[in-house]
Amino acid sequence: MANHFDLEEQEQIDQIKHFWKTWGTLITAVVVVVCGGFAAWNGYQFWQNRQAVQASRLLDEVDAVAMANDPQRILPAFEEMKSRYPSTAQAGQAALTAAKVMVDAGNLDGAKPVLEWLAAQGKYDGQKAVARLRLAAVLMEQKAYPEALQKLEGNVPPEFTAAFADRRGDVLVLQGDTKAAALEYQKAYAALDSRNTYRRVIEAKLNAIGSKVQVASAQTTGSSQ
Repeated sequence: MANHFDLEEQEQIDQIKHFWKTWGTLITAVVVVVCGGFAAWNGYQFWQNRQAVQASRLLDEVDAVAMANDPQRILPAFEEMKSRYPSTAQAGQAALTAAKVMVDAGNLDGAKPVLEWLAAQGKYDGQKAVARLRLAAVLMEQKAYPEALQKLEGNVPPEFTAAFADRRGDVLVLQGDTKAAALEYQKAYAALDSRNTYRRVIEAKLNAIGSKVQVASAQTTGSSQ
């Protein structure tokens, strides 16, 4: 009986040896790749978290300069953030903060390249959309209306549809094209939730250019809620 079990065990051992001789190298390679990939993913996550923490510290510095209302120091603070952590959300926020400080100081030419960088190189769609809106506002102040409209062209996240249409309407009014402006204001009104109080502002803008809200737009938006 013992010999019988010994033979069975030997057969099993031989089968295992044959299996590993045939597939052992491939299995080992797969295990190495999987384990290596897992280690790489953990390393990447650690690197990302570390980047975020360090970027947050720099953002605190940018915010401190902004609170001090120091336009001379805000650009170097932002440039350090951009050079070290350009792909972080903190870099995008730093750009918006720096641009605001420079606009408030009347330095529109200084704010433009900061907003242009974020609009073109930002990693987050929401921040890029805000940058485009603020860049258009800067260009409007400089009476560069065609360029402002250009910054407002193209796709945007759905939550920014109304803001972009509203801003296009503002630019077109400044250009004297009230007919086209009215169409943009109608788009903005229709894109807003019926409970959004900013609808009253758009109504006022339409009234100011001799137009009014189209009832169909209001009903369509209201029925979609």
